Amino acid sequence: MKFVDEADIRVEAGRGGDGCVSFRREKFIPRGGPDGGDGGDGGSVRLAASEDLNTLVEFRVRRRFRAKHGRGGAGKNMTGASAADLNIAVPVGTEVRDVDTGELLGDLAEAGATLLVARGGHGGKGNTRFKSSTNRAPRQSTPGEPGEQRHLHLALKLLADVGLLGAPNAGKSTLTRALSAARPKVASYPFTTLHPHLGVVRIDTDQSFVVADIPGLIAGAADGAGLGIQFLKHLERTRLLLHLVDAGQGDSAEEIPGGAIDDFRSIESELGRYSERLVQQPRWLVVNKLDLVPPERRDRVVARLGEALDWRGPLYGISAATGDGVPELAQAAMRYLRELREHPTRTSGNAQDDEQ
Repeated sequence: MKFVDEADIRVEAGRGGDGCVSFRREKFIPRGGPDGGDGGDGGSVRLAASEDLNTLVEFRVRRRFRAKHGRGGAGKNMTGASAADLNIAVPVGTEVRDVDTGELLGDLAEAGATLLVARGGHGGKGNTRFKSSTNRAPRQSTPGEPGEQRHLHLALKLLADVGLLGAPNAGKSTLTRALSAARPKVASYPFTTLHPHLGVVRIDTDQSFVVADIPGLIAGAADGAGLGIQFLKHLERTRLLLHLVDAGQGDSAEEIPGGAIDDFRSIESELGRYSERLVQQPRWLVVNKLDLVPPERRDRVVARLGEALDWRGPLYGISAATGDGVPELAQAAMRYLRELREHPTRTSGNAQDDEQ
């Protein structure tokens, strides 16, 4: 299935039914008086968060949604039937904005949550409503009100506990495969990940968290280079970021991998251009691909990288390809998330002092 995380749609609520002008006419009942009923209400349009969907691809095909109109009133004081509301299923994590005003209408971050986006029109009044002691034969009624119409922008932000961040080929997809049962594409060329992937990391029978793997960033991503920054919004809901750098980029294992330092700093710059809030999100540094470094030099490479980046927080050295250090990283992330759930008001800046 194609991954689509943004879509524009138009929604139109139903119009209310018109009120009826009618008079009671039965044998032996002279001057029966007005008996025109009210019109029914038009159907409203609601969005409903569903766990059965994980993409907005359906809204690339169908872009207009219309609720049904209310029925008109009838004689004998019969009220027209009100139309049923139109419920549109969207993935959990969908953010809804009004295109014309830019207003944020709602954020469907929980399964089962609903959002009223267009209210149906009220039904018109029948002539029975207008009778009085001075107006015994009213011939006026009111038409049904029109329903609301809106142009909406839907933006899906994946719900994950941990987000993977890094340059292309830093090993994010390999780490996702090592941590979970998810199987994103892995290859020896950049940009093998073209859209986000989710994986469930299970530590124990009753302990697990969700990890999100997004396409890699390069310098100039905020200006559209590479795949741009369009997928960074999927990291905004995460509670912890793992920033992967490639330890195998140096000419010699004795040296600090200069390419890893350049990648790290350029990605930090792109994050800042996208959102200062994302820069301040809890983040750990993960030095990957240590299998490309001789065993006796791995600790030194990890430490020197941390020093070169002036990184004072959680620092892990792993090899996603061989699995070395991956269980320890997963368990540390689980501990951090568990503590965060137990103490939701806890703030940690960029989490540099939380694990060390």
